[in-house]
Amino acid sequence: MSLPDGVERRRFDGRERLATRGDPVYGEPTDGSWRLWDAGRSKLGAMLELGLDTGLAGGDAVLYLGAASGTTVSHVADFAGPTYAVEFAPRPARDLVDVAATRPRLFPLLKDARRPETYAHVVESDLDVLVQDVATRGQARVAARNRRFLRPDGRLLASIKARSEDVTETPEDVFEAVLDDLREGYEILETTGLDRYHDDHLAVVARPRDE
Repeated sequence: MSLPDGVERRRFDGRERLATRGDPVYGEPTDGSWRLWDAGRSKLGAMLELGLDTGLAGGDAVLYLGAASGTTVSHVADFAGPTYAVEFAPRPARDLVDVAATRPRLFPLLKDARRPETYAHVVESDLDVLVQDVATRGQARVAARNRRFLRPDGRLLASIKARSEDVTETPEDVFEAVLDDLREGYEILETTGLDRYHDDHLAVVARPRDE
C-alpha cells in the first residue's frame, strides 16, 4: 500500500519507520525536518504501518475526533489540508492549541464529538476523511453523528477501543457489536486488530452508505 504524499519511511533506530515533516511534538526522534511517527503512540500510525488502505492522501480535508494533546493529529496536519481537531477535555486541548501554533492548517476545537451540531458552523462539509479516536461508550453513535461532514465517497478511519465500550464483554464481542451498529450508516471496507501496537483495539476503514 502506498503512503500518503508527505508521509515517508525514514531510518530511525536502525529501521525504516513512518515520518512526516514538521516541528516535533512529543519528544519523537527527528531526521532533519522529518520526525518519527510512532505507531506505538498513534492508532492511525499503526493502521498505516499495518498496510491498511486508508485512502488518506496529501492535501485531504480531515475531521479528527478525539485529538487529545495532538500526538497523531499533528502528523496528519503535516501532510493533509485543513484539519479540524475536536477535543473535549480542556487540559489536553491547551496542548493541542500549542501544537497548532506552528501548523496553520490545524484548527483545534474544544468541543464534544458526541455533539457535532456544536461545531457544524465551523467545520466544512464534504470532507475527505473522518478520523475517529474517541475512547468513549457509543463509538458507533459518534461516527454516525459525524457522518454529515463526509463527502459521499469519503472515508471513516476509526479506532475502536473495546475497554471503553464495555469492560464486561470480550473484545471480540464488543467489536462485532460496534461493527453491526456502524453498518447502519457505513459500508465496512476493511478491519484489522491493532494488537501489535495497541491492545484490544480494532481499526476500521469504512465509507458512508447512500442515504
